Amino acid sequence: MRLSPIREFGLKAVLWLPMAFFLWFVLSSPLVWPVIQLAKLALLSIWPNLYTEVIQNGHTMDVVTRVLVNQAGPDGRSGVGELVLTQNPLIYGYSLPLFSGLAMATPIGGWRRTLHFAIALAVIWLTQAFGVVCESLKVLGFDSGAAGANAVTAAGLQPDAIALAYQFGYLILPAVVPIALWLGLNRDFIEALVHPSEEPEGASAGHKLDVQE
Repeated sequence: MRLSPIREFGLKAVLWLPMAFFLWFVLSSPLVWPVIQLAKLALLSIWPNLYTEVIQNGHTMDVVTRVLVNQAGPDGRSGVGELVLTQNPLIYGYSLPLFSGLAMATPIGGWRRTLHFAIALAVIWLTQAFGVVCESLKVLGFDSGAAGANAVTAAGLQPDAIALAYQFGYLILPAVVPIALWLGLNRDFIEALVHPSEEPEGASAGHKLDVQE
């Protein structure tokens, strides 16, 4: 039994997803490097009074802030030190394996698929960095006590705007971006799926004959 083009595409996409997520996790450290660099550029350039350094540790990152908090030392004594935020950029990056599953299931040429991946990487890295930056502001303003909240307020940031941007970067962008990218890059293929060309009329349909009496 032959599957319809839509079902065949859906099945191929589902079969590609496990491999795409596996490779995404294996290559997580190099894949998040551009994201961390973009987030570092934004945090240190726009809010130098809030952040001092961004350091990559594998697929995670440490954001060093200017907020001073009490910390326990190795000898058990407490002291004052800079607040460090540990973040995982991967939670904003599952767009990439989702797009990869759709892209690999699409019947296009190798060069065109390579171009699609290049475009998708650039867009996904930007949206992923947006989520990371918003999380840094959210954790500092909402989850770091009065000192963090005061620092964010002093920087002229509105808590409601931070919360809205964080929700947008965490809940909406990672799910919407890969689908929007695939739709925008494969309009001809989608058009063929939605409006397939009509098959020519077969011989079994019969022929209209003129019969003379």
